[in-house]
Amino acid sequence: MSFLDMDERLIALLEQVELNRSPLTDIKHCGPCDIGLIEGGVCNAENVHVLREFRANCKTLIAVGACAINGGVPAMRNYFDLQECLQEVYLTGTGITNPQIPNDNELPLLLDKVYPISEVVRVDYYLPGCPPSADAFLQILEPLLSSQEPELLKKHLHYD
Repeated sequence: MSFLDMDERLIALLEQVELNRSPLTDIKHCGPCDIGLIEGGVCNAENVHVLREFRANCKTLIAVGACAINGGVPAMRNYFDLQECLQEVYLTGTGITNPQIPNDNELPLLLDKVYPISEVVRVDYYLPGCPPSADAFLQILEPLLSSQEPELLKKHLHYD
């Protein structure tokens, strides 16, 4: 959503880029692209598969936000045993009517912990924040679109 906070600056940006796979589309796989923005931590087998496919298709990959960079809030579960977490949530939690840990082949296999994306694939740039501001997105994208090296201003490097 903060990406969309560019407001009218988004129009100028969209004249230079083509959005391929995004939360705004229902595209399941992306083809080759110059710049890939990826958010979120890696917590299940499907995340690993999608991330590796995305990395293979991106010339430049940018980790966007605290979850992608260090696992963010979801990584708080890393301090607990996965099986104990599942039991607490699905078996012993308050108000549970049909206690069972989901076990369906359609559900992706959970990993033992939540990983930052850099522990799964090579990352070229990091855009910190929760979420990063629209200005920070522009500050990293505009130079890359002009084949220049981005330099994030210190005022955009924060984790709030």
